[in-house]
Amino acid sequence: ACTWGVAFEESLKYLNVREAVRGGYLTRGMNQSPVQALVYIATPDNPIYLGPASTEKIAAQIAVCKGKSGHNIEYLLRLAEFMRVSCPDVEDPHLFSIEAAVLAIIRPILLAG
Repeated sequence: ACTWGVAFEESLKYLNVREAVRGGYLTRGMNQSPVQALVYIATPDNPIYLGPASTEKIAAQIAVCKGKSGHNIEYLLRLAEFMRVSCPDVEDPHLFSIEAAVLAIIRPILLAG
């Protein structure tokens, strides 16, 4: 429906390395009123591209994957927490369903440890 956010100029160099150089995403810039945007796009050309997938399949991939910038679980959990704290009026059922599915996968492992 919509995408929003903010990136400070000093973070764009790091973000480009993390997402485009290391992550294999394509970038597209848009400068349309009312805002300027930079979008990172996953494509089938990327060897780690999952493609269209169910919540459960996405969660399974996140639970076992780690990128050069860190664990995918940590990224997901931090993103979900940020959305709850910083954007309490924004509904993102897709994000929160993936978070719940990942937690369902890892909770038994954490409790067993």
